[in-house]
Amino acid sequence: MNTTINSVPEILTGIWTYRSFLSNPDLDADFDSLEFGRGNIKINEAPMQTLDGLIYGPGWELKLNGSIGYGNPFTLQFQGKGIVGGAEWIYNYLGYYVPNWMNGVNQRPAIVGSIVREIPHPTGPNGKSTAPAGVVAQWIAVKQDPS
Repeated sequence: MNTTINSVPEILTGIWTYRSFLSNPDLDADFDSLEFGRGNIKINEAPMQTLDGLIYGPGWELKLNGSIGYGNPFTLQFQGKGIVGGAEWIYNYLGYYVPNWMNGVNQRPAIVGSIVREIPHPTGPNGKSTAPAGVVAQWIAVKQDPS
């Protein structure tokens, strides 16, 4: 565990594999049709209760700023903001650190939560369609091993 009292706990810092899924209750929906996004989340060392980092994938990157609520579980609230393909993207995230199961086997650190698109942005070639504001999805992030 992180021995520095005034910083983000070590269990949260590092690189996380991120995936998000549309909120479709249809059990027969093709799994691939549920994908909302994927990439990596990097949580940096920062002062206690502060979340600083990036969420990124091929061709895009959003700067993360927010807070960490200390409890059981940790609660993470942050905003991702950046310019992607010339357009501003803003997403808000809420996540909860998943506590370890006492009898868990091969459990990895994970965060689960919800995401909402704050503003619309163009999508597709030449911005021909628009990703509307207000779309909500669920997400999971699994911590990668340190390099």
